[in-house]
Amino acid sequence: MSSYVLALGEIDRTQIAVVGGKGANLGELSRIEGIRVPDGFCVTTDAFRDVVEPSIADQLDRLARVAPDDRDAIRACSAEIRETIEGIVIPPGLAAEITGALDEQAAYAVRSSATAEDLPGASFAGQQDTYLNVVGPAEILRHVSRCWASLFTERAVTYRLRNGYDHRKVTMSVVVQRMVSPQASGVLFTADPVTSNRKVTSVEAVFGLGEDLVSGLVNPDSYKVRDGEVIARTVASEPTLTDAQVVRLAELGRRIEAHFGSPQDIEWCLAGGDFQFVQSRPITTLFPVPEAPDQANRVYVSVGHQQMMTDAMTPLGLSVWQLTTPRPMAEAGGRLFVDITQILASPTSRAGFLDVAGKSDTLIGDALRTVLERGFVPSLHDDAPGQPIPGATPATIETDPAVVTELIEQSEASVAALRRDIRDRSGADLLDFVLADFQELRRILFDPRSHQVIMAGMQASWWLGEHLRDWLGEKNAADVLTQSVPHNVTSEMGLALLDVADAIRPHPEVVAFLENAGDGFLDELPEFDGGKEARAAIQSYLDKYGMRCVGEIDITRPRWSERPAMLLPLILSNVRNFEPGAGERRFEQGRQEAWQKEQEVLERLRALPDGERKAEETKRMIDRVRTFAGYREYPKYGMVSRYFVYKQALLDEAERLVRAGVLDEKEDIFFLRFQELQEVVRTKEADAELIRQRREAFRSYQALTPPRVLTSDGEGISGTYRRDDLPSGALVGLPVSAGTVEGRARVILDMAEADLEPGDILVTAYTDPSWSPLFVAIAGLVTEVGGQMTHGAVVAREYGLPAVVGVEHATRLIEDGQRIRVNGTDGYLEILS
Repeated sequence: MSSYVLALGEIDRTQIAVVGGKGANLGELSRIEGIRVPDGFCVTTDAFRDVVEPSIADQLDRLARVAPDDRDAIRACSAEIRETIEGIVIPPGLAAEITGALDEQAAYAVRSSATAEDLPGASFAGQQDTYLNVVGPAEILRHVSRCWASLFTERAVTYRLRNGYDHRKVTMSVVVQRMVSPQASGVLFTADPVTSNRKVTSVEAVFGLGEDLVSGLVNPDSYKVRDGEVIARTVASEPTLTDAQVVRLAELGRRIEAHFGSPQDIEWCLAGGDFQFVQSRPITTLFPVPEAPDQANRVYVSVGHQQMMTDAMTPLGLSVWQLTTPRPMAEAGGRLFVDITQILASPTSRAGFLDVAGKSDTLIGDALRTVLERGFVPSLHDDAPGQPIPGATPATIETDPAVVTELIEQSEASVAALRRDIRDRSGADLLDFVLADFQELRRILFDPRSHQVIMAGMQASWWLGEHLRDWLGEKNAADVLTQSVPHNVTSEMGLALLDVADAIRPHPEVVAFLENAGDGFLDELPEFDGGKEARAAIQSYLDKYGMRCVGEIDITRPRWSERPAMLLPLILSNVRNFEPGAGERRFEQGRQEAWQKEQEVLERLRALPDGERKAEETKRMIDRVRTFAGYREYPKYGMVSRYFVYKQALLDEAERLVRAGVLDEKEDIFFLRFQELQEVVRTKEADAELIRQRREAFRSYQALTPPRVLTSDGEGISGTYRRDDLPSGALVGLPVSAGTVEGRARVILDMAEADLEPGDILVTAYTDPSWSPLFVAIAGLVTEVGGQMTHGAVVAREYGLPAVVGVEHATRLIEDGQRIRVNGTDGYLEILS
């Protein structure tokens, strides 16, 4: 056959550019021993390129200028292009090649196969068209044209525009495949699509053709297979397959998976007493499994859920974080995980770790108990050496504020020395210097006294929660007692932005200018009346807090100092919604409420049997929590301060590499690990293809949601709240800041787009320290991720905001603008209207 028509047997997976993703996968399927594929052929992309593209060149130019959110223009342009393509007369030579490969009496499936479909990192499947039971040469040719045209459905065009794919770089092949008359058909996933468990095969089956299944018109039979055995089944009416057939199908699916080297989504049919396969594509929605040196069962805990940053990180961000922490970590899907298998296997360390994990994040604790109940982790003997328990109880320290002051001063002096010593360094000397400085970062970050201070504050808070509940029947009493504690740099950051608003509010010209200002606004401010004062206030804020940003544990994320316009919506909201001096009043109000609560608690305790002793112990714990709780936020502040110094120096070096022609753009370094960047600086050579692949992988990782707990089987385990004391319809979470509040829910996923009014309740996925400036304007907080001592919880308590965290899927279950009631004492929320 010519380059326009290729039989499936002539095709393999390397020919995506010629026959598209679907065609390449079908050709590869037909090469697997023991796997039957209905006969067929592909009309290649050369045909599309030669016949179609010349006719639509001008229309593609116009389409490229359409905005991704202009639905009317997309609809009109795409319809015009489809009409043009369907009106093209297929040249006689091409028509003869296509029809010459047909059995004119047989029925065929005519299926679109785009060059960006059914690929490991893309989700184009289903965007183009498939036609079944097409009979006769004229109808085959007509449907080939319709498949070409389906490259420009409104859905496909919108997807490409929103994801940055060039319309000219995506072409279309057409698969023409002989139809079979199946007894049954369906889909097979070689990894469970619900749990992501790679060892469980999921089968869905219906009688006859599978199109009704794909379109959702019928309920299929469902089967789960593990280790050659059906472990679960749901039958809609009568069984479509026998257990033996299901097991056989699963075995064939494993053979296909092994050939392609990744979990597969497979379309199958049962005809003539045997299974035939009409498609296999990678499952793109599975969260990857960390690489391990052996096949042993392993359990991983998400670092992102503990750090309040569950987004994907770049390779440089991942490697810098790993250089920061002494504990080895596994990587998967652009996220970091800790392998805790040995901790769980040892009775010596297991109980303590589960206690700490449960207090940190209830869902993580429950997920780990689920893993243990299944016997997934083999238990070691009691005398086997266990690993140190992260967060294990340190020696108790006295209530001495000087310890906190000394630790902060030590960190500030170290960062100042770094700024001084890194100046004027470049090339290999700079990279060597930064690598060596990670030792100083770790020395400061993991100073035993720092850990003792943090744990002392946490343990005092836990002690107060438990004892005041037992003695006084009070839930979460410590929440009020920790309002407005000293040395909380994250809470201070939010209040300081109120002071910035105070400097801007008296100057209407400045306020009007900032409403539509871009990142260069600081240089333009002095031109306006009051602009110099406003600029000085903003710059002073950036000097202290400008190294912060959303997702700040990733060194490559843009900082406020790099994009100061990110702060303008918050500043302007404060200008509108607060009176002068609000920051100082807010802090003093919290301090007074905490003092009044302390007096009330101590007075009630003294009235109890043995009251003086209880009051004395409680007073000591209150002093301890107020002395040490604020410092909990400082180590990360010190770390990201250091990160920003590193980043500025590394970007300067990247600019030198761009000028030397080594890199295309300075942000290319974000897709190199630190050690790889060292090598690039040393050799003045970079692998452009590696950087491109890393960028593409990062983009695919951004669409994935990491699990709290992940097993080596690939199963993500979320955990559940085992409670039955909730109002009907309530959404359950973890109570982290006491009180109840009703208000308008504002569902916000991007802090830069926050438009809050006093009394609103913030609903979001997670809050790291950068979100705290929003807290001054809200009345309550709901997040999908979090624990008792995560940053959002700490700041919510300091500000006296009722808060519930760890509410699964809160941003999807709650609609923006709905009225909700948040119970931060008992840990649930209700949707009111």
